[in-house]
Amino acid sequence: MHSILAVDDSASMRQMVSFTLKSAGYNVVEAVDGQDAYEKAAGRSFDLVLTDQNMPRMDGISLTKKLRENPQFKSTPILMLTTESSDQMKQAGRAAGATGWLVKPFDPNKLIEVIQKVIR
Repeated sequence: MHSILAVDDSASMRQMVSFTLKSAGYNVVEAVDGQDAYEKAAGRSFDLVLTDQNMPRMDGISLTKKLRENPQFKSTPILMLTTESSDQMKQAGRAAGATGWLVKPFDPNKLIEVIQKVIR
């Protein structure tokens, strides 16, 4: 079973994402912000990281950069799921090493479709 680290500072968004992913058969670990996610990722392996951008303590782009520095997360798909939709933000995400960018509110079926495409 694939494991996904779902990162969002909104409890309701984490619940929706978690419910969607678990319904599709994924194992989900939730984190409340980038710092929490980074700590939970230490010494563990995930098949995918799904992160919000705007969060306290550490935002999604900073989290992506920090995870990419770790050899264990060099090739792990990292998807940004955020309300941010500017090209500038997307470029910053790509530069940090994000695999893809999804804009909230998300369509559960589309989310699963994208995840199935990027998980190897």
